[in-house]
Amino acid sequence: MREALWQKPAAAQAEAVRSGEVSAVELVESHLERIAEVNPTVNAITQLMADRARADAALTDRRRAAGERLGPLAGVPFTVKETTPVEGVPTTFGVPRFRDLVARADAPPVARLRAAGAIPIGHANVPTLILAGMHTRSELFGDTANPWDPGRTPGGSSGGDAVAVATGMAALGLGNDSGGSIRVPAQFCGVAGLKPTTGRFPADHRVLGPDDPGPASQMLVTDGPFARTVADLRLAYEALAGTDPRDPRAVPVPAYGPPLPGPVKVAVVADPGGRGVHPAVRAAVADAADALRDAGYEVCEVPDVPRLDEALEAYDRITVTEFAPTWPVVRTLLGEGGDRYIQLAMERTPPATAEELVKLMGTWLDIRRSWAGFLDTYPLVLGPSFTEPPVEPGLESRDRAGRDRVASGMRLCTATSFVGIPAVAVPTGLREGLPAGVQIIGRAFREDLCLAAAEAVEDRLGVLTPVDPRRAGQYANGVGPCGRSGTSH
Repeated sequence: MREALWQKPAAAQAEAVRSGEVSAVELVESHLERIAEVNPTVNAITQLMADRARADAALTDRRRAAGERLGPLAGVPFTVKETTPVEGVPTTFGVPRFRDLVARADAPPVARLRAAGAIPIGHANVPTLILAGMHTRSELFGDTANPWDPGRTPGGSSGGDAVAVATGMAALGLGNDSGGSIRVPAQFCGVAGLKPTTGRFPADHRVLGPDDPGPASQMLVTDGPFARTVADLRLAYEALAGTDPRDPRAVPVPAYGPPLPGPVKVAVVADPGGRGVHPAVRAAVADAADALRDAGYEVCEVPDVPRLDEALEAYDRITVTEFAPTWPVVRTLLGEGGDRYIQLAMERTPPATAEELVKLMGTWLDIRRSWAGFLDTYPLVLGPSFTEPPVEPGLESRDRAGRDRVASGMRLCTATSFVGIPAVAVPTGLREGLPAGVQIIGRAFREDLCLAAAEAVEDRLGVLTPVDPRRAGQYANGVGPCGRSGTSH
């Protein structure tokens, strides 16, 4: 059977448009047909931008006909998280009260992807106000289903984008991550995702008003892409990296650093903090370690990452302190039960005093220093994004035990967001019909090393998506979406 346009990787889609093999209009229409076919099942895309996408595609085709040089992502459709502004479209955060909050301009990462030729095709779902939990369910748009098993969560808070990419409704997705919001849904949905170094991509998170958020939000939240292949993730990375006058935090660091001497050392930490890890996740880490070893990396088992528990405690204390003053108003926006996830955290972690907060800021820097020393010895770290296979929807808001289990599961994501370093999530195969995966963490501003290692894993373990959610149950019987075995080595 002839491969549909939406099934092709982003790089192949863009090349087909640039060469004139297909028109950008044809490419967009192919994705719109896929959305009409699949989105009613998974509910990932919330606001479809069909007419705008068609108009953007027609403009791309006119530019090609006029002999203009098209960008590296020419005509490639992408989704945008409901938290990130697209000019002329409401930025709702999944909250009914914000359904008319129309964006006046594209957010910097949206503008950068557009400049590379990509076309926004729709907003994607989030947990309400990105605060209602890890499961992607919003008051405004409802639940998003995991395309592999609707009884499991797709993760979050960038779950809508991960599902859209996994099912072929878009070639790329634009999410953000402050403690696992890209990497966890990437693992749960079987796609690749990049959380960049703090300051690598420009952003402007002044969406709900003119004021900038506090220091924790400024330092922890990073926008980043999803893709079905690491090569496509690399294309998005190259388009997103750079500076913008709207974001003085963005640093003009080259996208690629110098080669490292000798075989690159990879520290393997299958069970961060020694709290326990599911056998399927431990096996995924082992599979990835074997793939890296085969590719020439020096794979080293290490006892643990630096100061994990201390980083988690400081992360919780700083974020709760920043968030506490607005909580009485914010919780009213979350709908029935939507406040339980944050409320459980606030009951466990009291806000810091001014004196304690000053000390915590020093602790934050010192933990970053400890990680810098660790990464000087081991330029890459291999570990889980989440220490279990995909869990049931809403586990984190059910009770304290559920919340603690989810917080523990994403502990390596939380710690590395706190440190501000890059990580790439990459699938490792299917286990019992569900995606498995790992994250590869690197030195600050060395996303290139993470991407290269992730590509080595992908080369040996394969690509899982696009997946048809209406047929996903068959993969539990060992048949992968591309005809591969449904289990890892």
